[in-house]
Amino acid sequence: MNSLYIQKIVLSENFEDHTYLSKLPVIKNLQKMGELSLKKPVTFFVGENGTGKSTLLESIAVSYGFNAEGGTRNFSFSTYSSHSPLYRFLKLVKGYRRPRDGFFLRAESFYNVASYIEELDEIQASAPRVKDSYGGKSLHEQSHGESFLSLVLNRFGGEGVYILDEPEAALSPSRQMTLLTEINRLVKNHSQFIIATHSPMLMAYPDADIFVLEDDKIALTDYKQTEHYLLTRRFLENPEKMLQYLFDSEE
Repeated sequence: MNSLYIQKIVLSENFEDHTYLSKLPVIKNLQKMGELSLKKPVTFFVGENGTGKSTLLESIAVSYGFNAEGGTRNFSFSTYSSHSPLYRFLKLVKGYRRPRDGFFLRAESFYNVASYIEELDEIQASAPRVKDSYGGKSLHEQSHGESFLSLVLNRFGGEGVYILDEPEAALSPSRQMTLLTEINRLVKNHSQFIIATHSPMLMAYPDADIFVLEDDKIALTDYKQTEHYLLTRRFLENPEKMLQYLFDSEE
C-alpha cells in the first residue's frame, strides 16, 4: 500500500487552457495524462529551463498549504505576489497518514524566508526564538550554502513533506553529498521529498523516481539514461575533447 503523504497530482478538468499556463510543456502533458502518480519517497522533476518544473513544484507546495515564497505551512508572508495560479487547478490525492513536519524550499526566495524569521523574532521577543529551530544563528549571517544546510540539519525533523526547488543552487559538490545524507536520514524517518533539480549528484539518490519533463511528454527515466547523467559523464571522462568540440562549434 502506498503510504506517501502525496500520492497523486491531478489536473482539474476545469483547467482554463486559454491562460499562459497551457503553453508550458508540463501542463500540456499533464492535460494528456490527467494525473501523475508518486510512488517513491523521493521524486525528482528534471528538465530544461522553461519546461515548467518550478511552476509545477510551486503549485504542488501551495496546494498542500505552504506559503508561495517558501517556509512552513505556518508562514504567511508575501514580499511579491508572483506565483502561478496553477495551484487552483491542481488536486493532490493524499495518503492516510498526516505529516508532522514540512517545508517548501525555493532557492530564489530563501532570502525572504530568512528575513521573515528575523521579523518573527523581533515581534515575539518574550517567546522562544524562531531561529533556535534553525540552528540558533541568523540565516542572514551565514553564506547561502551554510544557511541551506542549517535549515535541513536543524529544522527538518522527519515524518514530513519536503518540497525543494533547485536546492543545489547554493551548494558545492561536497555539500550536495551532505544533503543526500540528510535526505536519506529523513526518508528513513518516514519523510517524502519532491525535488526539482538540475543536479546529477542529487538525482543519484537510490530508488528515486525521476520524471524528465520534455516538450512532448513527462517520462519516468532511469538515472543513467537522463541527459544530466550522460552529459556530465561524457564531460568528465574527457573535458578537453568536450571543450574543443564546444569551442569549435562557435566558429
